[in-house]
Amino acid sequence: MKKLLLIVLVIIAHLSSDAQVVTPAASPAGSVSTTIGLTDVKINYFRPRAKGRKIFGTEAAVLVPFGKIWRTGANSGTKISFSDDVKVEGIAVPKGEYLLLTWPDANEWTVVLSKDVALGGNTGKYDKANDAANFKVKPTKLTEKVETFTINIGDFSDDNKSGKVQLAWENTSVKFTITTDFEAKVMKSIEENTKVSPSNYFQAAVYYLENKKDMKQALEWVNKAAEGMNSPFWVLYQKARIQKELGDKKGATESATASLAKAKEADNRDYQMMNEELLKSLK
Repeated sequence: MKKLLLIVLVIIAHLSSDAQVVTPAASPAGSVSTTIGLTDVKINYFRPRAKGRKIFGTEAAVLVPFGKIWRTGANSGTKISFSDDVKVEGIAVPKGEYLLLTWPDANEWTVVLSKDVALGGNTGKYDKANDAANFKVKPTKLTEKVETFTINIGDFSDDNKSGKVQLAWENTSVKFTITTDFEAKVMKSIEENTKVSPSNYFQAAVYYLENKKDMKQALEWVNKAAEGMNSPFWVLYQKARIQKELGDKKGATESATASLAKAKEADNRDYQMMNEELLKSLK
């Protein structure tokens, strides 16, 4: 019995020695992700807080001195990944994960995407030979102070081919552009899937219309979609737009009129208004 009790006490003592106190992190982990075009962009980083300190500058007490390498966050630094090949500020960058390093300055920041992800926060061992991209961007002043270091992805282009990463802290903002090329993927998808479903013909036709490609091909596809889907009002509306692009005002008017009638039957006010505007433009 005594031996059993001794074993239990030893186990308890061992478990107690391995136990750790859990407290909130001084620089909590953060992440941001989005899709630009068809490319997934993900950023994982740690978010230090200003806590009354001056962040950027030349003074001895600043947290991030001008002209010095910065891990662009806290702890093990910031990692950015791309699911496809991209261009960053015009520089071709293969798909994969990279370490985001910066050299802040008053009028210009140097930004590097390093292939040496294992470097982490150990910036003293940075080697330029591992750069996947090295470029300069201009900082701007923020009107409102950002207490906690924040990374955002936004400012998407109308064609969804590009977006901007923003680094914001204290009263400073820096942005750089990521550009994607999804044309090859879209064309391959169209080729593989238009024979599968009428709705795929419709999507292909709208893509050609919006990107000003072969309108005759777009018309062929939208006609197949209309045939396979019993000519719903949204398909007829896009058909009318394609016919307008082809200079076929008579055909466009007929398609828009049919779409308007079906939209009224479905009580879809949005498409009623869109067709009315289209019909006005065809007069």
